[in-house]
Amino acid sequence: MLKRISPSQVEMGMFVHKLEGSWLKHPFWKTKFVLDDNGTLQDLREADIDGVVIDISKGRDVAAPPAARSAPRGAQSAPVQQRRRFVAPSAPAQFDLTSTAPQSTAREFGHAGKVAERGRKAVGKAFLQARLGKTIKAEAVEPIIADIFASVQRNPHAFNGLMRCKQDHEYLYRHALACAALMVSLGRELKLSPGQIREAGMAGLLFDVGINHLPIDLDALGGDHRNLPLSVFAAHTRLGSDFLLASGMPAAVAEAALHHHERNDGSGYPDRRIGGDIPLLCRMAAVCDAYDDLASAGNNGQAVDPGAVIGAMAAMPGKFDPAVFAAFVRCMGSFPIGTIVELKSQRLAMVVDQDGNDYAKPTVRTFFSLASGEQVRSETIDLANCFGQDEILGLADLGRFEPEEVLELRQRMMLTVAKGK
Repeated sequence: MLKRISPSQVEMGMFVHKLEGSWLKHPFWKTKFVLDDNGTLQDLREADIDGVVIDISKGRDVAAPPAARSAPRGAQSAPVQQRRRFVAPSAPAQFDLTSTAPQSTAREFGHAGKVAERGRKAVGKAFLQARLGKTIKAEAVEPIIADIFASVQRNPHAFNGLMRCKQDHEYLYRHALACAALMVSLGRELKLSPGQIREAGMAGLLFDVGINHLPIDLDALGGDHRNLPLSVFAAHTRLGSDFLLASGMPAAVAEAALHHHERNDGSGYPDRRIGGDIPLLCRMAAVCDAYDDLASAGNNGQAVDPGAVIGAMAAMPGKFDPAVFAAFVRCMGSFPIGTIVELKSQRLAMVVDQDGNDYAKPTVRTFFSLASGEQVRSETIDLANCFGQDEILGLADLGRFEPEEVLELRQRMMLTVAKGK
C-alpha cells in the first residue's frame, strides 16, 4: 500500500517508493530503497523535493498518534487478559542492494557479486539489442548504475577487486561493468556532482557499445574485442556515439563513447585531440578503459597484475591527464586489490583490502614462501598496523605461475576473505 508523506515525516525503516520532484534536486540514485542509515535519513529530510511516497507493505508506516480512550468517571479499568501468541521464526532478511550503509571489504564482496551477476545479465540483454539494431533506453541501464553506485558507496574497493577475479568468455560485458564501477569511483574521488557521477557510470557501461556494430563476429573471437586489428576496432567510437545519440542517451555519454581513446598528447583517435580539448568525462574514460584492458588477462600467456598496470600507466608520459590519473591512483591504491606482492618476510601475498589513510600499506594475505619454494599457511597482515614487522618490497614476479593459477588464487583468496576466515 502506497502513502504520500512530507519529507519531514520520513523515519528509519520506511520503504521509499518514489521521490516527488526532479532527481537533479536530490542526491539519491534510486527512488526505491529502505531507509537504513541516519545519514540517508537526514539527506532525505533536507532534500528539495515535494513529497515522499512510501510503501507500508514493505517497510514502516507513519507512527499513528496514540488513541486516548477515557474510562467513565469512577469506573475501574478491567484487567486485560494477555494471550500468549506463537511467533514463527522469520527467515534471514535479504540484504538491500540499494543500501549505501558502509560495509567491510570482506562483507561487500558477496553483495558486489550479486550486483555483478545482475548487471551482467542486463548488459548482455542491452548489447544484444544493440547488435540487432535496436536502441537502448536509459531506463534499461539506470538500475545497473544505481546498483554499482550503491556498492561503491558501501565500500570503494570491493566491486573493482572482484572484477580482477573474473575471467570469462563474455569479456565485453565484464569490461562494461568494470569500467562503470571504475568511472563511479573516479567520479567520487574527483568530487563530481551526483548527476555527473551518474553520467560517468553510464559512460563506463556504454562507451564500447559501438563494438556491437562492427562488421565482425565477436563470438568467433571469444567475445574479446582486443583481438581485433586497430583498423577495424577504431570505427567503434563513432558507431557507438551515433548509436547512443539515436537512443536518446545524455550527450556527455555519447561524447565519452566518441573520445574515450583520445590521449592527452594528441596520439589518440578518432580526432587526435589534445589535453584540455578533451572533455573531462572522456579523459576519465581513457584512464578507466586502459586500466581494465591492461589488467585483464589477455591471450599472450602472461599473468597480469593490477599493481603492475598502475606502474605501466604511470610510465606512459603524456598519455593520460595527470590530475585525473593521480585521482585514479588515489581511489585504487598504489597496490590495488588482487595485486600480488613480495614481503620483507620472504613471502608472497595478495592485497585483499585497502587502508584509507595509507594506500601504500594495504592489508595482505600470505600464501607462498620464497625461502622454501612452497605454499604456506595463509596469514592476514594489516601492513598499516603491524608496527614494521613486515612490509612490501615490491611486486611479485608472476613468471613462476601460470595465468590460470593466478586467477584461481585470486578467486580462492577473495572467497576466503568474504567468508571471514
